[in-house]
Amino acid sequence: MGEVTVTTSGTGTAWGALYWQYFEDMDRVTPAATPLRLEKKLFREVNTPSGPVLEPLSAALATGDKLVARIVVTCDRDLEFVHMKDLRASTLEPGQQEVQPSRWATGRESGGSSGQLSGYRYQDGLGYYQSMTDQAAGFFFDRLPKGTYVFEYPLKVNAAGDCSNGITVIQCHYAPEFSAHSEGVRIRISP
Repeated sequence: MGEVTVTTSGTGTAWGALYWQYFEDMDRVTPAATPLRLEKKLFREVNTPSGPVLEPLSAALATGDKLVARIVVTCDRDLEFVHMKDLRASTLEPGQQEVQPSRWATGRESGGSSGQLSGYRYQDGLGYYQSMTDQAAGFFFDRLPKGTYVFEYPLKVNAAGDCSNGITVIQCHYAPEFSAHSEGVRIRISP
């Protein structure tokens, strides 16, 4: 996309950085090719006689459909202070998720199906804070050890339309050169 030449006039050590930014439609973004990799997929949850089954999206969605967002993170080294942000389409809302009882529960929060709540989560030996907002799901890791991790959360289709579902971005706060993003996805929801 461009060519950059860096020269120095001295013999000592020189430090520098380069930041490249460009604009593109979200659904045309291709995944970043770095050692830190992200893969994002949406699945439709279909009820069958043997229980719920996740099917890859193959046709237009309908309002009321239940979806599952799946993000696969692969990192080749131990990382610290990492933030992952999963953008979602304006036609999708966080779905209902079982909330585990807490020892600090006040009665209203003591379990049951009460929607997507922000909070600290533990999964397969990994602790992280998950924050649900109107436009995205945020994941905050104090420590992200080398390996592959799968994150899933429910979504519900609440409006018809043809829109971009956005991308997922991950980056170390104190070493921003360790970053990656997923590909963009377009979704169509029939009225």
